[in-house]
Amino acid sequence: MTDTLQQLWSTIESRKQNPPSGSYTAELFAAGVPRISRKVGEEAVETVVAALSEGNERLLSEMADLIYHCLVLLAAKGLTWTDLQAELARRFK
Repeated sequence: MTDTLQQLWSTIESRKQNPPSGSYTAELFAAGVPRISRKVGEEAVETVVAALSEGNERLLSEMADLIYHCLVLLAAKGLTWTDLQAELARRFK
């Protein structure tokens, strides 16, 4: 995991364990898996739209949102980055 992804993952886990007031990530965890899942879906659609009809800058922005929300969903389901890496490794051996 890159330093940036590791920092993001650590922040997400921290927000899950100790939800600070005013934190968007903590709000997502409080709303639960259905809300987080909807956000992943919304961001996926926005990523596709950006790829098809908007510039690369917009695509990168939407893709960053998608990855962030996917990581929040992973944490909300009690899974870890290591679990995801293991699944990817299993597929590409």
